[in-house]
Amino acid sequence: MTTTPPAPVHGSGPRPPRRLTARTPEDVLALVPVVLGFVPSDSVVMLTFGGQDTFHGRLDLPPPGADAATLDEGVRMLLDPARRHRVHQVLFVVYGDADSRTRRTVRALRRAFAAARIDVVQVLRTHEGRWYAAGAPRHGVPYRVDDHPFRAQAVLDGIVIHGSRADLELSLRPVSALVDLTRSALVTAGPGSPDEVADLVALRLTTGRFTDVELARVLLGTTGAHGGPGRDVCWATLDRDQAESAVRLWTDAVQRSPEELVAAPAALLAFTAWLAGHGALAWCAVDRCREAEADHPLAQVVDDLLTRAVPPSSFPELLDMLIAPRGRA
Repeated sequence: MTTTPPAPVHGSGPRPPRRLTARTPEDVLALVPVVLGFVPSDSVVMLTFGGQDTFHGRLDLPPPGADAATLDEGVRMLLDPARRHRVHQVLFVVYGDADSRTRRTVRALRRAFAAARIDVVQVLRTHEGRWYAAGAPRHGVPYRVDDHPFRAQAVLDGIVIHGSRADLELSLRPVSALVDLTRSALVTAGPGSPDEVADLVALRLTTGRFTDVELARVLLGTTGAHGGPGRDVCWATLDRDQAESAVRLWTDAVQRSPEELVAAPAALLAFTAWLAGHGALAWCAVDRCREAEADHPLAQVVDDLLTRAVPPSSFPELLDMLIAPRGRA
């Protein structure tokens, strides 16, 4: 079951959050792709209200005929962080047909959240351009959100909304011609020291791109048994207001990295995407990292942050917890 477990909503990152008040089902349906970064399908999306930290979660609908254990696991992935953050109310948006798996999922969610004393204020279902909800016409209400003010505001804010999660994943695939240039640079480049890697990252945050030689030295300096210190300085020296710039830098690096060296930049992208409030992108980067290195330690850290819906505002405390035992450089 593919998931985008609970993660901070877009706007909880370094930029001042812009309030988007959803008053109608159309508003909610326009808002979801903005906070996710893509248009979901065959999914359940959870929006939360009244907790310690606002966050959202997305879960694939279970496959037809899924057993009770699979269904319960999915419900738990949404319920656990909602309870942890003392959420008062939730709203579910279901993307899919009104088949048996959808009905089973909605019943299980309602039952579990009621038992946890979390109010389900609405279950909104959408399918093929119509939305359905309690009290709405039986055949649904047609809608469109392409020209909704929330989408227009997202464009003004520089938020890219992909057509699907698969499209978001594709943005992290290698670009062959660029990978070839990196391979050529690797022939003569040596690994950068942790200090050199830190300096290169600081230098290129504003441009969003390493030169080929710089990227080669960064990749070699953050990979393998001795790459931990080089990798750590790339995230531990960040300020939260640099997170968006770091996302651009590491996205470019992932697209230009050979498969055998992509794990480190993918993990760094995952971490900086979490820090910037882009939960779905962070999950895609975790998956990309694990394709190359299944047990990458930084990917596991980000996995835990996202699963527990840890907000980016906790970064200073997290930094103290991870770095202090070894001593800061």
